[in-house]
Amino acid sequence: MFQNLLQAHVIDPNNYVAFTFFVGTMAMMAAAVFFFFEMNNVDKKWRTSILVSGLITFIAAVHYYYMRGYNLETGASPIFFRYVDWILTVPLMCVEFYLITKKAGAKIGLLWQLIFASLVMLVTGYIGEAIYGTQTQSWIWGLISGIAYFYIVYLVWFGDVAKLAGNAGPAVTKAVRTLGWFVLVGWAIYPIGYIAGTAGGLFGFRVFEGLSMDIVYNIGDAINKIGFGLVIYALAQSDKTVATA
Repeated sequence: MFQNLLQAHVIDPNNYVAFTFFVGTMAMMAAAVFFFFEMNNVDKKWRTSILVSGLITFIAAVHYYYMRGYNLETGASPIFFRYVDWILTVPLMCVEFYLITKKAGAKIGLLWQLIFASLVMLVTGYIGEAIYGTQTQSWIWGLISGIAYFYIVYLVWFGDVAKLAGNAGPAVTKAVRTLGWFVLVGWAIYPIGYIAGTAGGLFGFRVFEGLSMDIVYNIGDAINKIGFGLVIYALAQSDKTVATA
């Protein structure tokens, strides 16, 4: 029995999907350990932000470990469990914008705007991908999800987040701008996976036919979740350097 269980979790060299789940698990866990250990090496005002970065990557590591096992055992895409991960980690990523602009006067209302938009983006994305996988219905739900996404982009680049960052000093301004690029470019990776994984593709055109949805999502998660944390960590370190100069 133990031998059969062990064999079920052996990754075939040609199973690139399972391999990216494995790499994702290790990368997220390593990042979480790093952020947790570095909390005491940054100024007190940034510790909550570093803690959130550690929580994001730790939650992702746990889910990736489970999704890897699910994929190896069933050969199916763990869509439900992936969205469970996103419903926890993506709002936390939005929380980072509030935390780093709080000193410049960010109100709790901004936090709820970011969280609400991220939840709309994820819930409608899940409905389109997992429940309504047909061509017509999937793109309609994908469109609603995209509108919520672009609302977050607007807040970060032109709305309250951008305005507050401009009043919070050059270090925060630079960090918010870098995080903004993650949202604009890094998060744009996910629609590619969405189109690849839904029936009919984009308006009936199989523009990403043959591309693995899970590989796209796994790469996107590693770039964005770890990258977000590293930007926050760099902000904390640069602020400490300025303070001691």
